[in-house]
Amino acid sequence: MVIYSIFIFKFYRFIAKRDIVSISLEKYKDAKNSFFKKLFYNILYVIKYLFFTPIIIFFSFVVLTIILSFLAEGLTIETILLTAIALIGAIRITAYHDEDLSRDLAKMLPFTLLGIFLVNVSYFSMPTVIELLKDIPSKLSLLVYYFVFIVIIEFVARMIFSITIKIFPKKEKTE
Repeated sequence: MVIYSIFIFKFYRFIAKRDIVSISLEKYKDAKNSFFKKLFYNILYVIKYLFFTPIIIFFSFVVLTIILSFLAEGLTIETILLTAIALIGAIRITAYHDEDLSRDLAKMLPFTLLGIFLVNVSYFSMPTVIELLKDIPSKLSLLVYYFVFIVIIEFVARMIFSITIKIFPKKEKTE
């Protein structure tokens, strides 16, 4: 129970961050008179947000799919995958609005699983979970579609966030 709780704590805090990949590109952003530094910044920015971030998010989708498989009594793998991608999408969109909301959303399902396990151990059927997970490779086209969906969500959310920050810059907090 402790190991699972620690894993979920780290997992949900990680996936709920707006900036999952913590590579700082700021030293290239404001490069004066350096075309190559600006170009390098833009290339790294695209790689960071359209490559690394979606791959990490997709890994989180896989973890959430496994967790949902334990809760999914009588559900098909397609339903589980759809639920997992919908939850990941909601977590990522809310991360751009408010990271606290995103964290709450990200921890809800995994800790619900722990609660169900504590109350009713017989609810879980390991053979059923294994059968569901064995069916995932046959859904490769669906997984590719969901990966593209994650890339689009991340791209649109990042663009809206960037535009919003430019239009309404955050004010410094004064004490």
